[in-house]
Amino acid sequence: MYFDSFSEFLAMGGHGPYVWACYALASVIIGFNVISPLMAKKQFLSEQARRLRRERRAAGKES
Repeated sequence: MYFDSFSEFLAMGGHGPYVWACYALASVIIGFNVISPLMAKKQFLSEQARRLRRERRAAGKES
């Protein structure tokens, strides 16, 4: 498809709001799918580090 100007490209022949809303929604979903596992991994690692410190303290008090 050929556009004479950048504003025509953004308007997409009158379908611009729909097209750009779909692109924005897809970008948000993809971003969530990338960031969510990274945040879960970070939380898991911090919980495991906290558990390990707690177990080491408990083992030191028992001896």
